[in-house]
Amino acid sequence: MLLCCTFIFSQQTVMGRVVDEGGENLSKVIVINMSTDKKVYSDAEGIFSIEANPNDELRFVKEDFNRTSRRVLTNGVNSPLFVTLYQIPKDVGEVKIVKKLTGDLEQDSRIVAKVDKGEQVRDAVGLPQPVGKMREKPAEVKSVLLPILLGSLDVQGLYDLISGKAKRQKRQYKYDDLQEHIAWIRDRVDDEYFVKAGIPADRISEFIQFSFLAKPHVRTFVKARNLPGVMLRLEETVPLFLERLKQDQK
Repeated sequence: MLLCCTFIFSQQTVMGRVVDEGGENLSKVIVINMSTDKKVYSDAEGIFSIEANPNDELRFVKEDFNRTSRRVLTNGVNSPLFVTLYQIPKDVGEVKIVKKLTGDLEQDSRIVAKVDKGEQVRDAVGLPQPVGKMREKPAEVKSVLLPILLGSLDVQGLYDLISGKAKRQKRQYKYDDLQEHIAWIRDRVDDEYFVKAGIPADRISEFIQFSFLAKPHVRTFVKARNLPGVMLRLEETVPLFLERLKQDQK
C-alpha cells in the first residue's frame, strides 16, 4: 500500500507548448511517454498535457519535423515545457527520390516497408487468408493421463510423451515461430533502415531476435501485424544491442 501511494502521488500532469523554429504553434504533435506508452496530441495552440512520473522521457513526433525528447519532473520540478521542433530540410531540385524518415512512426513504416505483391493480389481478388497452421498437436500430459484414469488409453500420445517426441515438437514449433516472426519483419523493412541505426547488415536477424527477448511486446505487435508498433519497440532496443556489440568487441 505504501508503494502504491508513493506511485500515485509521484505521478503528475506535465503541461507544455510545442512550436516550430519560427515560434509558430504546432498542432497534432504526438507526445509519447516512453515509460508508459501513453500518447496525447497537442491542440491548435500547440498545448499538451500528459501524466508522467519523475524522470520519464517524453518524445515529440510530427511529420516533416525532426523528433525530439525531454526528461520531465527532474529534481522534483514540474515547470511547463517549451519544446521547439525543427523541420526536416527538403531537397527541391533533386531529381532522385530519396527516402527520408519523418519522425511519424506510421509514415516511417510505409517508407521503409517493402511491397508484398502477393499480398496485394490476394487483397485485390478477396482471397481468404489461411486460419492457423497445419501442425500435428504435441501430446500433453493431462490429455494422456486423464483418459487412463477413466479406463481409456491413448497409445500414440503415451508413446510421444515417453519417447520425447512431444518435447521435440514443441521445441521445433517454437523455433519455427521465431524464424517466421523474424522473417515477417525483414520482409517488410529495408535493411538500410537497420544499417542507418548502426546495426551491421549481417546481424540484423540477431538484433531482431535480441529485441524479442529484451522487449517481448515486439512479438505481440508482430502477431497483430502492427508494423508501426514493432518499429517503435525495435527503436528502443537499438541502444541496448549496440552496447552489447561494444562489450563483445572488448
